[in-house]
Amino acid sequence: MLTLYDHPLSPYAQKVKIALREKGQTFEAPLPGGLGAGGAQGAFIKANPRAEVPALVDGDVAIFDSTIILEYIEDKWPHPPLLPRSPAERARVRMLEEVMDTHFEAINWGLSEIRWFRRAEGELAEAMTAKAAQQTTNFFGWLESQLETRDWFNGEAFGWGDLAVVPYINGSVGHGNPPAKGTQLSDWLARVNARPSVAQTNAEAVAVSAATTMPNVAELVKQGLFKREYRDHRLEWMIKSGGAEVVMDGLARDNIRFSPDFR
Repeated sequence: MLTLYDHPLSPYAQKVKIALREKGQTFEAPLPGGLGAGGAQGAFIKANPRAEVPALVDGDVAIFDSTIILEYIEDKWPHPPLLPRSPAERARVRMLEEVMDTHFEAINWGLSEIRWFRRAEGELAEAMTAKAAQQTTNFFGWLESQLETRDWFNGEAFGWGDLAVVPYINGSVGHGNPPAKGTQLSDWLARVNARPSVAQTNAEAVAVSAATTMPNVAELVKQGLFKREYRDHRLEWMIKSGGAEVVMDGLARDNIRFSPDFR
């Protein structure tokens, strides 16, 4: 059986789970130990030396990076196809995925830092939260332009373009920033969330979120026992959105981390 190292709240892992379910592939999804403290090891770190989820193990094959995993899934199980047919359309949905994985993901991640992990409070938290809400609204406008008159981001049918977007929009809904009712994006979100592969994946995320005691996690962060990864686009978002002092405080308290060195 396939092994997918997973955290249900990771939009990157959610993409892969949706793809596997669309392909009819069964898998086990263990939660690696040491993610929060930055001390991952064992079979997981061997599968992904970056110590991030997702990582897919298929027999002797181990693959990390959600986009590369999606490529592997599409190559190995080509039916039903998740990519559009034409090279131009394939490039379009891949660009869409890249934007969601970097620029958009950073907004929701930053909101989690503020709301759940209490990295900022008071006026700073209010200002950064308002900025994130405006950034999200702007992205929704861009996504509307990408959707155009299509029912699906992928084109004629559900596919790669849709699974690359839905985890992040559901994340925005969770942060209180849903698409406006009556918009194309809102209608699309209702359609895509009704799809079994998406509904099951989202239900897993909701269950974990509801069962997690976030104030306790925030206290662990203050004590330096829980370290969130500040990588590339996330660090950029925090700085440009007014959180430079959040980064400096995290460095001083040793409760943020970066990608580990390869060994």
